[in-house]
Amino acid sequence: MLANKNSTISCFDESKGHVHRLFSITPALLLGFLIFSGPVSFTQAAIRSVEHVVIIGVDGLSPNGIRKAQTPHLNQLVKAGAHTFHARGVMPTSSSPNWASMIMGAGPEQHGVTSNDWETNKFEIAPIAVGSGGIFPTIFGVMREQRPESVIACFHDWQGFGRLLERNAPNVVEHVKDAIETAARATRYFKEKKPQFIFIHFDGVDHAGHGFGWDSWQYYKSVELTDSLIGAVLDSIKESGVADTTLVLVTADHGGKGKGHGGATMEEIEIPWIINGPGVEEGREIIAPVNTYDTAATIAYIFGLNPPACWIGKPVLQAFKTPQDIR
Repeated sequence: MLANKNSTISCFDESKGHVHRLFSITPALLLGFLIFSGPVSFTQAAIRSVEHVVIIGVDGLSPNGIRKAQTPHLNQLVKAGAHTFHARGVMPTSSSPNWASMIMGAGPEQHGVTSNDWETNKFEIAPIAVGSGGIFPTIFGVMREQRPESVIACFHDWQGFGRLLERNAPNVVEHVKDAIETAARATRYFKEKKPQFIFIHFDGVDHAGHGFGWDSWQYYKSVELTDSLIGAVLDSIKESGVADTTLVLVTADHGGKGKGHGGATMEEIEIPWIINGPGVEEGREIIAPVNTYDTAATIAYIFGLNPPACWIGKPVLQAFKTPQDIR
């Protein structure tokens, strides 16, 4: 509770050894400042050596999918970057709420995407804020507004992903059915345009989980196929000549149990979160808590973008080297 008296804002002058009184502030003015000022701005160009960010989202990829399958490319990203296999999605552990939370920097309670039935004109909980795209602001919209000249792209294997972002923010948004073709289209675009920000969504692992179970050999084979596609994405980055300035982040929307997901179990809510590139600490296991909505906040931090006040996510600072090492 605010005290019913004015507060004085002061600062200590170390060189002179005394306190300067700057100004007085009333409780009402202080309350208004806290409500409307939004979060403290991130340092501009937080990691100046990063010019490109690639997010690879693998639908239904559980931590065990990496632990038990043969995934040389993911293993190399883990070895040369920072990771946690204990990041958490949101409830319910369904695709739409979790993909939305990942790119919207907030949870279903804020953005209102509570199920796969959600549409921009069909929802049970209204968003607490609406951005320029007519929906809760995503990292795509924030990037477009604050870095308007950026090349931004999204290639998604699951058709439902495209409705979760501002359609006018990316230069291209394409639903490419089939993970192999999605990888081919995304890598071709990366080589041609070298986008500052690209999101690539693969859906096959989730299909294998639903069809055969999240602990079946078919599931792990699907993970291995996706790992090879991730390898193709990494090759395209190298072939484009921008590997030294590109950061790659691999994560998922949810895991699974039996042949399904959506429930409240650790198998369903825990997801991998792997980041690799300039400024990232090599070989670090992230011990700090990581939530899926921290992904958007981390991308904003990397690019030095100011996050919307309605976001609750925080950048995963433990993944990075000290500031003097990354500038």
